[in-house]
Amino acid sequence: MRLALIFDKQRPDTTGGYFERACRRLGLACDHWQLCDAERIPADYALYLRIDHGDDYAVRLPARLRPAVFYAIDTHLAHSWRKIRAAAGWYDLVFCAQRAAARRLPGAEWLPLASDEDLHSTAGRAPEWDVAFIGTDGGVPRKFYLQVLRERYPKHYIGAAEHTALGSIYSRARIGFNYAIANDVNMRVFEVLAAGTLLVTNALPHDDLEALGLQDGRHLALYRSPQELFATIDRFLAQEDARRVIAQAGCELVRAHHTYTHRVRHLLARVSERLGVAVHDAVRSPSVAGVRHKGD
Repeated sequence: MRLALIFDKQRPDTTGGYFERACRRLGLACDHWQLCDAERIPADYALYLRIDHGDDYAVRLPARLRPAVFYAIDTHLAHSWRKIRAAAGWYDLVFCAQRAAARRLPGAEWLPLASDEDLHSTAGRAPEWDVAFIGTDGGVPRKFYLQVLRERYPKHYIGAAEHTALGSIYSRARIGFNYAIANDVNMRVFEVLAAGTLLVTNALPHDDLEALGLQDGRHLALYRSPQELFATIDRFLAQEDARRVIAQAGCELVRAHHTYTHRVRHLLARVSERLGVAVHDAVRSPSVAGVRHKGD
């Protein structure tokens, strides 16, 4: 089985790159193609997987390239969602990074984001920072949370970093902060947990974290207000043993079920079941689906 992975590498941390590494880790033969070169892609691949990179959704793959699968990621952005919804019907199968989007697209399936075994799984380093957050400040209220965190916890790492440094940075923090914009289960959830650091993230108005097996107080810590956020951070900075137990449990769960290797296995297994495409032996495993997503 040979795969065509179609996405633009304008950024080194694009999700397609994580999928490409996972395919090679599984021993799957795959080739990367830029979206602009779609007309040049041969029609002899077993599967054509287009991975969202905030691209031009109006560009369709040539009809001869079948079966075609789309992994939609930016469904939480209103301007992208309209275009994704319009383009989804062209593909034989669509996966969405967010569960709510999968429920709104007929026939689509939920395929959450994940962690990278090589880049994120670097637990066991001595802490240097009380709090770490890698990313942009974003809008309200996240930028306000981050400003208070900077002032309240002088020993912090809050800002940008190369994607290759995420695991190293988070693994040297006692707590990894997250605020999920648009109530999505974002990539930072998995990055922090894979590094063996306690994840403190906002509670979501749905049970997507629970559906992934992530339980408050067992694998991570949730907050529902600014007051609860700072009280939670203060508590776990003072309670080292409790912090380590929860961080370790979260790390083990993510490494066992939520890596991009798991996602590739699950995607190909579902493609085999729904489209009849032969699956490589590397993905024939009883744990292929990781945590089952009830109700999807």
